[in-house]
Amino acid sequence: MPSPHPPEFRRRAVELARQGDKPLVQLAKDLGISRSCLQNWMNQADAEQSGESGRLTSAEKRELAELRRRNRQLETENEILKRAAAYFARENVLPK
Repeated sequence: MPSPHPPEFRRRAVELARQGDKPLVQLAKDLGISRSCLQNWMNQADAEQSGESGRLTSAEKRELAELRRRNRQLETENEILKRAAAYFARENVLPK
């Protein structure tokens, strides 16, 4: 699902907030977003610029989400294989 605001809009909003001409609350209201949303964008921009440890960049967040999705898929496949192996093992042991 694409983000509701394009990256250029986010970058420009962060630039305007950094200029400090208006309070964050007023700027956010003018842009049609919440103050906390603008603050989150600013924090994310800081993390991406500084490479600060402990904070994930947007690319790292996307990669982490993809890896978690893949991990869930593999765990599901593994569970299916375990059940199939148990089923066939039980079928070979029991007399017909």
